[in-house]
Amino acid sequence: MLMVDKNILKNEMQDVVENNILRFWIDKMVDREHGGFYGRIDAQEVLHPDAEKGAILNARILWSFSAAYRVLRNPEYLKMATYAKEYFLEHFIDKDYGGVYWSVDYKGRPLNTRKQFYAIGFALYGMSEYARATGDKEALECAIQLFKCIEDHALDRQYNGYIEATARDWSPIADMRLSELDANFPKSQNTHLHIMEPYTNLYRCLKEMKIAEQHPEVETALRNIIHIFTDYILNPTTHHLDLFFDMDWTREAGRLESYGHDIECSWLMHEAALVLDDKEVLAKVEPIVRMVAKASEKGLRPDGSMIHEANLDTGHVDDDLHWWVQAENVVGWFNLYQYFGDEQALDRAMRCWQYIKEQIIDRDNGEWHWSRHADGTLNTVDDKAGFWKCPYHNSRMCLEVIERMEAI
Repeated sequence: MLMVDKNILKNEMQDVVENNILRFWIDKMVDREHGGFYGRIDAQEVLHPDAEKGAILNARILWSFSAAYRVLRNPEYLKMATYAKEYFLEHFIDKDYGGVYWSVDYKGRPLNTRKQFYAIGFALYGMSEYARATGDKEALECAIQLFKCIEDHALDRQYNGYIEATARDWSPIADMRLSELDANFPKSQNTHLHIMEPYTNLYRCLKEMKIAEQHPEVETALRNIIHIFTDYILNPTTHHLDLFFDMDWTREAGRLESYGHDIECSWLMHEAALVLDDKEVLAKVEPIVRMVAKASEKGLRPDGSMIHEANLDTGHVDDDLHWWVQAENVVGWFNLYQYFGDEQALDRAMRCWQYIKEQIIDRDNGEWHWSRHADGTLNTVDDKAGFWKCPYHNSRMCLEVIERMEAI
């Protein structure tokens, strides 16, 4: 068992989030010519100022600086969060049809106008966090409108659950994939996870502002999506969270296990139930939280790191050690320690944190490397910052641990 000094751990987390992660985005990613943030810095630290700007990247930046300001109260983070909010409202919100564009070009002009509900979920996450941090009514109203977009255009009223994507005008599209790496099915665990996450945050924001009773539909939706995870997405045999589904929830795309998503979902599902604050729901969810976390153990390595995923049908294992998986690995096990007194879980969280400090954090250039390969060599292909590489998983890990240390 690793010994944990709470003050040292908290100071380490604060140092990394402030001086390694957020400093990188402030100093290297602000586009002072065209506004917003640059779309890409590659693995060789080369800036691509003409790269497209993704909704996911920009929404996650908004969330990260908003959350950092809420927890740490550094006025520089408020300035960055406000800058991110204003750019997002001006360039990513579709003022004709609602929702958000998938991407804009480097000058902020609409580029890919499809409506991916994963991206709309992150926009809701960012706006609701800004409202939590500041009490800003404009951000809160935007968050509520984005919530309504998801409920109006993604909710499957026949079979329940949320579809992946539509065209700009909300009409159906054949290819709903979130990325080229995903299977093309109308429903996925990943999109549901990142709808549950912002619904939890919006409901928490409304409760903190003491106006939740004015929006009962948010509580209803949060209650429903927790039910979707426990009764549809959870595989009752393996206790992993299956990844892809047909409209009627037929499990598709083979036997896939995503260990990073399992451990991430374990704590996000628990968070949703805690914020909902319904004893019956919590009693149902908490045993599942522990089962899903245990299922994710298949991805753990002896040094505390966690591999990405495996396809049991083909035998292919993606054993890269991704930055985001390590971040969620820390929070997921720390959550089990905090709420269930699981000392082994704390040990796992701290072993992974040690791995991150030694192998994933870029001490020379800032931010975290995308991944290391299973043999320990550095991934020199995938971006340092880009469409999918954002300051969200890692800054959230730091902020979660800081807040949780104060609560223990």
